[in-house]
Amino acid sequence: MKKRGTAVMLATMLLLSGCALPGLGGPSDSTIRIGTLDTVESEVWGNIIAQMIEHHTDLETELITNLGSSIVQHQAMMNDEVDITSTRYTGTDLAGVLDIEGVTDTEKAMEIVQEEFDQQFNQTWGDSYGFENSYTVSVPEAFAQEHDIQHVEDLETFAGEMNFGVDNAWVNRAGDGYEAFTETHFPFGDVYPMAIGLVYDAAANGDMDAVLGYSSDGRIAAYDLTVLEDEFFPPYDASPVIQNEVVEEHPDLEPILDSLAGTVSTEGMQVMNYQGDVNLVNPSHIAEQFLKENNYFEQEVNE
Repeated sequence: MKKRGTAVMLATMLLLSGCALPGLGGPSDSTIRIGTLDTVESEVWGNIIAQMIEHHTDLETELITNLGSSIVQHQAMMNDEVDITSTRYTGTDLAGVLDIEGVTDTEKAMEIVQEEFDQQFNQTWGDSYGFENSYTVSVPEAFAQEHDIQHVEDLETFAGEMNFGVDNAWVNRAGDGYEAFTETHFPFGDVYPMAIGLVYDAAANGDMDAVLGYSSDGRIAAYDLTVLEDEFFPPYDASPVIQNEVVEEHPDLEPILDSLAGTVSTEGMQVMNYQGDVNLVNPSHIAEQFLKENNYFEQEVNE
């Protein structure tokens, strides 16, 4: 396998301003640029795609990491600064890119993003990898067992006295943020926005009674949290997105991405995220292990 290109750190402000980045002004015929978010999950899938491409084709790849949000990923695609984004989430781009809210059906959400991204942006939104990274409300496992807490609604009698730790990015979100959450459910006693990593630490330390996290996060199991059932949040199924013109130029890329659809459950993604977030395993090693364990290097995908 050829050595992958050195990961390039992107500056969010440059992307949002539409400025071309040094060395990334246009695509190379032989290099596929793969953009990832600044999360273990996104970098793992960026590496999975890169390793698959380099193993099964004559193309090189370049990982462009630390894209700060889905909007930044989308802008990088629109500015022709990346060819593939490794992890896009239906609920995030429905609201953030397409300005469509209120879609709670998983199949309908996927149908909309695939159709709209093709028509509006000339991009192919791939089928889901098999897992979703949805917002979830979690409580300490001991508390859930003691009070038989299974659904978010089961917290209503306790919520007024609870400290609720939430992701900074969620608290003021339109459509499915805290305000909408309280209209559907109830308010908590005190709400503490913080970086997502601190949310889990605060729960583990007993500083928070309930936390809002992500369903595929490996720290849920690591910190003995119980994810509560809820129908409030839209689906956040994860998929790659690729430029259509890149597929036309390199048609062998499409079956490679297709071969990754439906391969990892949310629980399986939790395990991979745990390896990166808790055990600090490099995402490239996690990706290689996944591909070897599932015989991707031995399978033909370009038929």
